[in-house]
Amino acid sequence: MKTLLYFVFLFASISVSSQTDARIYDIINAISSERIEKDIRKLANFGTRNTFSDTVSTTRGIGAARRWIKSEFDKISKDCKNCLTVSYQKDYVTTNDGERIPKDTWIVNVVAIQKGTKYPNRYIIMTGDIDSRNSDTMDFTTDAPGANDNATGMAGTIEAARVLSKYQFENSIIYLGLAGEEQGLFGGKGFAEFAKKNNWEIIGVFNNDMIGNIEGVDGVIDNRTFRIFSEPTPPTETERERNMRRFYGGEVDGISRQLARYVHKQTQTYMPEMNPMLVYRLDRFGRGGHHRPFNDLGYAGIRIMEAHENYTRQHQNIRTENGIKYGDVIEGVNFEYAKKLTAVNAINLASLAWAPPAPTNVLIGGIVEPNTKLRWTKAEDPSIIGYKIYWRLTTSPQWEFSRFVGNVDNFELEGIVIDNFYFGVASVHKNGHESVVVFPSDIIRTTFRRN
Repeated sequence: MKTLLYFVFLFASISVSSQTDARIYDIINAISSERIEKDIRKLANFGTRNTFSDTVSTTRGIGAARRWIKSEFDKISKDCKNCLTVSYQKDYVTTNDGERIPKDTWIVNVVAIQKGTKYPNRYIIMTGDIDSRNSDTMDFTTDAPGANDNATGMAGTIEAARVLSKYQFENSIIYLGLAGEEQGLFGGKGFAEFAKKNNWEIIGVFNNDMIGNIEGVDGVIDNRTFRIFSEPTPPTETERERNMRRFYGGEVDGISRQLARYVHKQTQTYMPEMNPMLVYRLDRFGRGGHHRPFNDLGYAGIRIMEAHENYTRQHQNIRTENGIKYGDVIEGVNFEYAKKLTAVNAINLASLAWAPPAPTNVLIGGIVEPNTKLRWTKAEDPSIIGYKIYWRLTTSPQWEFSRFVGNVDNFELEGIVIDNFYFGVASVHKNGHESVVVFPSDIIRTTFRRN
């Protein structure tokens, strides 16, 4: 009988670790470069989407742009029998709020929420920026088409909504157009504070900022590599947590870094032709993006973007100097590449929206012992078939080893010495999708219960 149970457990472990979801491939195939191109062109044709540009015109300025974005979300919702709740979320900023605020104005975000069937208050968010800018960010009258920065991210977000609205998910998904990015990340700040005020549980934020350029200023042309930026640890961590890292490690294992690893793994599983590049930094050197305001409030958030930037096409007035063309125009966008990065977002949104709640209170033990012990609080969800322990060498960027251990709340890895690896635990849904890996938050201080 014991032998039979062993093989049943072994078979379940192998099945869980190797299972893929055919729906994810369907989602990839449903993403349309033609629709993305049409949306990018539409956004670029508003002339300028500077935060302080015209809000009355129906054809020019940020007002026309955000109304069009909302109308697209409304159409999508109508097609899926009102599965999206579409609205504006706004905050008022004044000249006292920053050096890049030339006049008082409303920062208006466009929000489309696809509510989860089981966990409507748990959200995974995809964002794109609505606004654009010129060389002078205070110039809100001159044309600034912002074709790549960031009509691509906004068009990708709309396209993800079109495709994923055809499915039902246990967790909620938010498709979000954020304004005021170029003036100081005001749209993200306002929405993150709105989420905090309403006690939303945010699984993670995918900030898409420039996902359409394949020709780098460095001369490299690459239509498969993309970067995933993530900060190492949350800025909201306590002094005790910082001190613990001196002895227990975890310098590169914050919640945003785990989210980045999740995206990396899912992309390699379902889109092996792509080359996800983990970048161990909040954002590009000395720069920022709209995931940062969420990070500032303790939420997991990452930036997904092209690998090779072309600075002659970023934040530049349209012109030609010394034979070099400047300006963020349509000709600088590769629509097939934007399609690929949109698909990267869509499959990870779906995977997390179908995933179970992660375990909590993950503890670890095994000091001066030959084995490593892990203990956690199980998530209260009957769809969870068990938990998977991950571990890796301390110098490895990605989880290297894993073991499905069943529906238990503790496990001992025999022969795995705690000193040589980092560890984490994820919940596994009966559909095969997993939660983000949870890094241990403390050590086991009581007698361990062996299975």
